[in-house]
This record gives sequence, structure tokens and C-alpha cells, in this order.
Amino acid sequence: MRVISSTSNRNSWRLLPLASLLLLAGCSTLAPDYQRPDAPVPQQWPEGKAYAANSGDAKAAAELPWQDFIRDQRLQTLIQLALDNNRDLRQTLEDVQAARASYLVQRGGEMPTVNAGLSASRSKVQAGTTSNSAQATVGMSAYEIDLFGKNRSLTEAERQSWLASEETARAARITLIGEITSAWLTLAADRNLLTLAEQTAENARQAMEITRKRLEMGVDSRVDLSSAETTWYSAKADIASYTTQVAQDRNALWLLVGQNFDDSLLPTELPASTGLLADIPAGLQSDVLLQRPDVLAAEHSLQSANASIGAAKAERFPSLSLTATGGLASSAMADIFTGGASTIWTLAPSLSMPIFDGGSSKAQVAYSEAEYRKAVAAWEGTVQSAFAEVADALARRGTIQQQLDAETSVVSAAQRSYDLSLARYQNGIDSFNDALDSQRTLYSSQQGLINTRLEDLDNRVTLYRVLGGGLAEPNTTADSEPAAAVNGAAGG
Repeated sequence: MRVISSTSNRNSWRLLPLASLLLLAGCSTLAPDYQRPDAPVPQQWPEGKAYAANSGDAKAAAELPWQDFIRDQRLQTLIQLALDNNRDLRQTLEDVQAARASYLVQRGGEMPTVNAGLSASRSKVQAGTTSNSAQATVGMSAYEIDLFGKNRSLTEAERQSWLASEETARAARITLIGEITSAWLTLAADRNLLTLAEQTAENARQAMEITRKRLEMGVDSRVDLSSAETTWYSAKADIASYTTQVAQDRNALWLLVGQNFDDSLLPTELPASTGLLADIPAGLQSDVLLQRPDVLAAEHSLQSANASIGAAKAERFPSLSLTATGGLASSAMADIFTGGASTIWTLAPSLSMPIFDGGSSKAQVAYSEAEYRKAVAAWEGTVQSAFAEVADALARRGTIQQQLDAETSVVSAAQRSYDLSLARYQNGIDSFNDALDSQRTLYSSQQGLINTRLEDLDNRVTLYRVLGGGLAEPNTTADSEPAAAVNGAAGG
């Protein structure tokens, strides 16, 4: 018994190196400790004549559900249809599923693959003599023990790529909400412009008829009639153009929505801004940009590149593979299942160490580090683009109301001028050219006001989008979703 005990102890000591290697497999990776780079943008939004004073919660846009931001039920219905049916968004969501599957494939590679086998053979040894053998085995083949975290680094890189695709999908959702809203508003504005062109054409037709009668009476000249016809034909051309534009606007909406919808969901005219969209404060701090989905996607890509450095470094160190099988063997298949078989096993560890590879492993590390620096620049560029988008939207927000007020006054003045000029013309005081000039000025100013009203509404939508709005669900906050994504990643 003492001899057996001594032998057992010696075998235990021999297994210590293998046990130590297995413990090393649980150590941290060789990837650098990740630290988010400093955002290369000012902490405060720009200030100056173009910018209104900002106030309010910096996270107001991100925490405001789009159903609360957009108050028109027809537009809400179209947006929901688009979120359910838009084909580009579907492709993006499938990219997320593909990235998740790729991560699970890589994570599964960290675990040994265990296979079971059952085999039997019968062979002739010599004349009149046959040999039978049967085996039932369970084992793993060439399982790489992750001594230096190469596989764990690769898994982390895949996980971060998956999370980046999730954030990309969230960004696509925000973009789609904005595109549907802008397309809906553009259709409304073009319908307003079409109505205005029709009204102008009718007024021009009436003026043309009056001029024709005055020509017959010898009061007006053919020059006056030709001028009246010019205005009428110009308005008719605008009617044709806006009719086409309205049809194309509807086609654009149909493509974005991804299915047929009832025309009752379409606007008949451009609505008032206060009744359609909520106003969004930008807040004072620009760090709200770091929670935008596109910025988060860039950061996850950066973290993936960081993990890839660890995998590249691990390639320069020894690797240990293990093949092991165990089972039962007998000369008869039946003995395997009745307890008459003998035990068989094999254990074959394999250690390999790179000695000379022409510098390829070192170059791979340099490549991974360069890709990381590239990802840093991409993240910084994304943050800067986000800052510029918000700054541009704020600059328009700060001046658009002044422009609206001025153009509204212009339209009122032009309307009064046209009414007076037309009355003076009808009473024979002024020539038709004065009335015609006033009509053209009124028409142009009305078109400009419609376009500026559209720009005002579009600016509100843009500001909501670039501040990260559109993800929060009713009665929830946007902060819960990234956490859910990370928890889902951890749980597989």
C-alpha cells in the first residue's frame, strides 16, 4: 500500500505543471487596458448671434419618446408602419443577428468539443481464425488551452462587434423616424405650394380676362395682355411641377414605409409647428453626444480593435493543445453494454512555441495596433461630426423664428400692395404692370414663407435626431437600453 501511495504522490507531482497551465488559462488577456479617449470637442455648445440661449435637461431629447415628440396621430401611424416594415431597417436588424451568431460561434470555440463514438471491426487473422473488436469512446480532439487569452480576446472582439451592430441598428431607427417625418412634412409643404400655384393661376386668369376685355374696349394694350398671360402660364407651369413633386413625395413615403397605406394618413397642408412637434432644449453640455448610438457604435468598434491587439500578442507565445479520449473496449459489442469490457484511455498534450516566423507575428501586432489607432480616429471623427450636426441645428434654431416673423410680415405687406395695385388698376389709376409686379412679389413671398415654415419644422426634427432622440419608449428612459444590450451580450 505504501508503494502505491508513493506512486500516486509522484503522479500527482507530475500533474502539477499541467494543472498550472490550466490555471494560467483563466488569467487575463494580453489586450491593453481600455480607456475611452478624450472627446475632441468643446464641452459647451457654440455661442453667438446665431445661437439662442440653451437651457433645460441635456438628456431631454434622448429621454423623450418619439410618440411624445410627434403629436400628429397620422404621422405616428406612418412611423410605426415604417419601423415594422422598412426593408433597410430589416437588413440592419439581420446584421445584428448575424453579428450575435458570429460572437456565439467564437465563444463556443473557447470550450472543448466533446464527441462520442461507437465502432466495431472484424478481421481475418489466419486461416479459420477471425478477430473481433468493439470500442465505445468519449473524447476531445486538439482542444487549445487558452494560456495567454488569445481565444478570449477574439471572443471579446466579436462581442464588441456585435454591440457595435446593435448601436448601428439603433442609429438606423432614429434616422428612419427622422426621414419619415421629413418626407411627410415635405409632402405637406409641396401640397401647400401646389394650392398656392392653383390660386395664383386662378387670380392670373381672372386678371387676364379683365385685361382682354379692357383691350377690346381700347383701354389696355396688347403688352398688358401679354404680361397677364405670362403670369398665368408661369403659374400653370408651377402647377404641373408641384403636381409631379407631390406624387414623387408620396412615392418616397411609400418606399420608406415599406408597404401600402391609406391616403388619410397623409397631410393636406403644412401644420403649425406648435401643434405637430415638441420643442427640444439642447442642454448646456456636449457630453450628451457620447450616448448617441453612432458614437457608441464607433466606441464598440474601438474596443473590438483593442481586444484584437491581445489576440495578436498571444500568437507570439506558446500554445498548448490537448487531445484526450476514454472509453470501453471488448472483443464483443455486447460486452460493452454488459460490463464485460476493459477500460481504455489516451491523453496527448501538445505544446508548440513559435521560434522563427519571419517577423509575421510581430507584424500582426503592429497591424492590430494600427487598426486600433485608426478606430480611435474614427471614434473621434464621429464625435466631431455629431458636435457639428448639433451646432448647425442650433444655429438654425436660433435664427429661424426671426426669419419666419420677417417673412410673415413680407407676405402681409405684399398682400396689401397687391390688393391696392389691383384696385388702382381696375379704377384706371395705375397700369397693369404695377399690379402684375405686386402679384409676382406676393407669389414669391408666399412661396418663401412656405419653404421657411418647412425648414423650421425640419430643423426641429433634425435637432431631436442629432441629440439622440427617438429610442426611448413610453414610460422608460433611453439609458436602460444600452444596459440591456450589454446584459444580453453577457448572457449570450
